[in-house]
Amino acid sequence: MSEADGLRQRRPLRPQVVTDDDGQAPEAKDGSSFSGRVFRVTFLMLAVSLTVPLLGAMMLLESPIDPQPLSFKEPPLLLGVLHPNTKLRQAERLFENQLVGPESIAHIGDVMFTGTADGRVVKLENGEIETIARFGSGPCKTRDDEPVCGRPLGIRAGPNGTLFVADAYKGLFEVNPWKREVKLLLSSETPIEGKNMSFVNDLTVTQDGRKIYFTDSSSKWQRRDYLLLVMEGTDDGRLLEYDTVTREVKVLLDQLRFPNGVQLSPAEDFVLVAETTMARIRRVYVSGLMKGGADLFVENMPGFPDNIRPSSSGGYWVGMSTIRPNPGFSMLDFLSERPWIKRMIFKLFSQETVMKFVPRYSLVLELSDSGAFRRSLHDPDGLVATYISEVHEHDGHLYLGSFRSPFLCRLSLQAV
Repeated sequence: MSEADGLRQRRPLRPQVVTDDDGQAPEAKDGSSFSGRVFRVTFLMLAVSLTVPLLGAMMLLESPIDPQPLSFKEPPLLLGVLHPNTKLRQAERLFENQLVGPESIAHIGDVMFTGTADGRVVKLENGEIETIARFGSGPCKTRDDEPVCGRPLGIRAGPNGTLFVADAYKGLFEVNPWKREVKLLLSSETPIEGKNMSFVNDLTVTQDGRKIYFTDSSSKWQRRDYLLLVMEGTDDGRLLEYDTVTREVKVLLDQLRFPNGVQLSPAEDFVLVAETTMARIRRVYVSGLMKGGADLFVENMPGFPDNIRPSSSGGYWVGMSTIRPNPGFSMLDFLSERPWIKRMIFKLFSQETVMKFVPRYSLVLELSDSGAFRRSLHDPDGLVATYISEVHEHDGHLYLGSFRSPFLCRLSLQAV
């Protein structure tokens, strides 16, 4: 045999696998497989033990709301005058951690007034906070205290140096801030056309102080349950007129879904009313040839409107309680046609928990006198201004009220 043939016949040595003679390796494999099966069964039993009670609770628990499907148009694109910016971040915070929920703001001269979450109407002057009125009593620490404590919301300066105030639970008041005198004009316990006023919200007053136009946001839900009102889409809100001389009350418009802020036109021929749930503003004619008529002033807004106040340009400022981003995801738009998801959410979570998922995007709109978008001011992450309820213009500044923040903001118009 040649050397070449010998090389061809050689085979490489293969490594030998050494196993115990008693066959322990297969048993180890079987043991590992058994442990895996035990883990899977245990995990499945744990998942079932958690899921079944959860599903049972979802079936048995009653939802506090009975929402109906609502339909919205696609929100307007945030382009042009709606293009996002950071102009609201130029605002400064005032009285931070010294008051909570300064919902609405009024000035008499250079003295500022607002209502707070603990049921007070306060005067803000020279950096000091002074209580001038309370409409309720008792401790005012939680939302459950509100019906007894009261919650001042809309506030306006009258023609005679007094304030007109709408309290969510107590009704309409006139307050003399200099003498600390309080006069009840209309109690919320007074049924109007057979319906209770459960959520008195905002008001606007004629120049002579005779007539007050105000909103009752719901006959079912109170202010402390405003999120349930929004999510249910209840259409039991009304716009009303109160005559301070005759003390008569008229319903001007009903079947509104969360009527909120109101504002008289400069000529006092119509009243604007924000219909928050529907992301629009309605117009109701109260004098002239169109008296008694109503139409849409602006619809399909880029957010859900709260209070409306006049701007020095002849238009209107609107605070947006939350935004409908486009492009982006609007939770309320998504849920509007899915009432079953709304029911499920409020079976499992409290209102405060749900509020944590509401974007902190802050938006202010200025509308023209015809309802066109004139400009917008943004704080995309709510770093400075949060939960804006109202934009009150005074002496070259915008004062930003909030329905839950522990401060109010002031923004120079020259900066924007």
